[in-house]
Amino acid sequence: MRTRDKSSIISRVSRLGRLALLLAPASLLVGSLLCAAPAASAATGTGWLRLAHLSPNTPPVDVYLYSFHNPNAMIVLHHVAYGTVSGYETVAAGEYTVAMRGAGAASTSPPVLSTTIDIHAGDAYTVAGLGPYKGLRLQVLKDRLTTPKGKSLVRIIQASLDQHRVTVTAGNKVLVRNLNFGRVTSYVAVPAGTWTVHATGGDEHVASSISLAAGTIHTIVVLDDPGHLVLDNLVDAAGSKVIPAGAPATGFGGTAPRPAPSNLPWLALIFGGLVLCLAGARWAVKPHGLHAFRSRRPKTVT
Repeated sequence: MRTRDKSSIISRVSRLGRLALLLAPASLLVGSLLCAAPAASAATGTGWLRLAHLSPNTPPVDVYLYSFHNPNAMIVLHHVAYGTVSGYETVAAGEYTVAMRGAGAASTSPPVLSTTIDIHAGDAYTVAGLGPYKGLRLQVLKDRLTTPKGKSLVRIIQASLDQHRVTVTAGNKVLVRNLNFGRVTSYVAVPAGTWTVHATGGDEHVASSISLAAGTIHTIVVLDDPGHLVLDNLVDAAGSKVIPAGAPATGFGGTAPRPAPSNLPWLALIFGGLVLCLAGARWAVKPHGLHAFRSRRPKTVT
């Protein structure tokens, strides 16, 4: 091969090696970012919501959930009676309207009550109908999803109209004293274990054995049952792998989380970047080490 031709080939290959070195980091960066994007979007962008009817003298209602400025309901829960608490459902982060109508009322009729809620990604909420019928309100409760190490968190909702004030204890620990009807406490940290939880109001008393495992979060609702009090133990969350807990069999249409996109295309791009990087490094280190070309030189004929 002529010297000029060989030099031209070496020059072109060297330029290709340098180009590979320039492109490889870019392809690695792009591939890494795009690979991370689906995982990030899967971990963010959604929150959890549940609904509760906790007004003793309010008749059953139909509950509607609307995305903000969208007249079409995402969900309708029919004939929700006192004491009913739905499980959590996954919903996209954003603003929503929760509306209550009398059970069986037309969906176009004015709601008896409504409120707005702004769901933040990664957070959980309870929207509860609280208070007496004439003073019924929808209250948005921010739910906790993490606990102090080795502890359980407990809060109390006082939904007994028969007893306007109740005191709730877990063993010898007072969780709340003289909690008024329609009120909600903050979460209280409790040592893990199985506790006998007592609720006392006036001359009525109820006791229930409740397991408060480490890492679990509970909402205990004090309810009226004709003639006596009852306790409803709601498990809000049960550790980082089950947050939040208690999804019902019937879900919110169209809001279930979708599978994350495959990472295979981005892994292929990263692999290609590594190949380019190795190839470029080889030619950059030995830009003239073209033994394969040299081996093809024609032999001198004498």
